[in-house]
Amino acid sequence: MTSRHRAAVLGSPIVHSLSPDLHRAAFAALGLDDWRYDRFEVDEEGLPAFLAGLDEAEWAGLSLTMPLKRAVIPLLDEVSGTARSVEAVNTVVFTADGRRTGDNTDVPGLVNALRERGVTDVPSAAVLGAGATASSALAALALLGTREVTVYVRSPERAREMAELGERLGVAVRTADWARGAEALAQPLTVSTTPAGATDGFADALPAEPGALFDVLYHPWPTRLAAVCTERGATVLGGLDLLVHQAVLQDELFTGRTPGPLAAVRAAGEAALAAR
Repeated sequence: MTSRHRAAVLGSPIVHSLSPDLHRAAFAALGLDDWRYDRFEVDEEGLPAFLAGLDEAEWAGLSLTMPLKRAVIPLLDEVSGTARSVEAVNTVVFTADGRRTGDNTDVPGLVNALRERGVTDVPSAAVLGAGATASSALAALALLGTREVTVYVRSPERAREMAELGERLGVAVRTADWARGAEALAQPLTVSTTPAGATDGFADALPAEPGALFDVLYHPWPTRLAAVCTERGATVLGGLDLLVHQAVLQDELFTGRTPGPLAAVRAAGEAALAAR
């Protein structure tokens, strides 16, 4: 196990991040009473100086949120294949030999969350949105063996980028106009990666028996789309499912302890959200 005992989440804005609640609960469950987990407001411009100012002998790693997931890549010594495939690093680990390594736990976190809920056979799927989380969703679908994905987007440029990512991942990506997004729920699985309110209008046009929905928002919850899907008997996952699973994988990287304490981390996330 690493002798380093500090970790933190960086991003901007960061004040509402649940990460401290999740990781502190993990450290407590693992009996790591001398470990600390903090949050720091850091933007792209300030990231190089923040990293340079760390005493890396004390630090196990960092969790990164927007807008740092891509900006950190040039500042690292090594980047995992998963993170490189989606050009997004959400986890930095400081190694004993002084290297900074970057990884992405969003992708396997998505996979593990879906498998936990029994969503394992996904021949085709849909993704709403085309940002960084959508890229991670596409990579997760590739790991699940999904062969065809329809991505609903507003921007032709983002449509091209998702199609190119699909080629690299071996997934056939078809793009469709955002206005047709309600059609997505006819697929066995839809992953919604959009801001609050963006999909509210689709709820009125859902099929009678919608497929599974993974809506990556966790506050406010449920979204209107998630609520209607639940009413119609669909399997629905939320952003807390992703947050918990990716955090547990980060803790395994930080501490060297496997498996991570999933139940403790989930309970901490649920309690933190209930208190808001």
